[in-house]
Amino acid sequence: MKVIIHGGFFSESNTNQETKKAKQDALAHVVKQSHEFLKNHTALETVVYAVSLLENNELFNAGIGSQIQSDGKVRLSASLMDGKTQKFSGVINLEDVKNPIEVAKELLTYEDRVLSGEGALAFARDKGFEYFNPITAQRQAEYEEKLNQIYRKGTVGCVALDGQGNLAAATSTGGKGFEIPCRVSDSATVAGNFANSFAGISCTGVGEDIVSGALAAKIVTRVTDGFTLQAACDKSFAELKPFDGFAGVIGISADGEIYHCDSHPYMVWASFDVNLQVFN
Repeated sequence: MKVIIHGGFFSESNTNQETKKAKQDALAHVVKQSHEFLKNHTALETVVYAVSLLENNELFNAGIGSQIQSDGKVRLSASLMDGKTQKFSGVINLEDVKNPIEVAKELLTYEDRVLSGEGALAFARDKGFEYFNPITAQRQAEYEEKLNQIYRKGTVGCVALDGQGNLAAATSTGGKGFEIPCRVSDSATVAGNFANSFAGISCTGVGEDIVSGALAAKIVTRVTDGFTLQAACDKSFAELKPFDGFAGVIGISADGEIYHCDSHPYMVWASFDVNLQVFN
């Protein structure tokens, strides 16, 4: 049983040691909770659980504390993929809901499994998800002061391998901040979140670069075709270099290989196998 999570990129970590440590401590706590949860739950249930915990922590750009788009609204995207059933579900630009990953989980049993905008919100309300405003005072201040120049590439994600050998991946984001309203990121696509019976991948970084590289699906396909997880990641990241793609991934393969890599520094992540690891 293995779990790996990420909290996106954090370029301020080279200058703001207090916030950097807070993120590392939060990731350590969440990955420990998630590993304990995994002992009695499936990989699918665990990735939803882990991402929900990250969405509920305003240190991360997902759920509460998400970045605000250029029109002053927060729109959330999240997706979920079950490696066992090969089903993918997600929500795109969902407003006024606390945990978009939970809405994605509800969609997993439906024929229409990816919803956006008003349709996603109507579905969420129909399923009992109440109104929630995810804007924190800090994000509002940043928006009002136009501090989008601060370089944050934020997303959260989790990949888990359960005791039955099943893999799942989940990813959630509040966007990049100050983007054109309703811009679509990678997080609710198979470029940013993908799993099958061979591997699971969750991505973070610049969504447009991740989509251009078809990153998560490409890595998992290569593992399926016989690459090790590390080799699949390294080859796929080499293919981002011609356009200076900004990305980071976490992953687990069916044989238990855990790997992370990034094209730029300061991705924050944590894993739990036998031991806890927290890195930035």
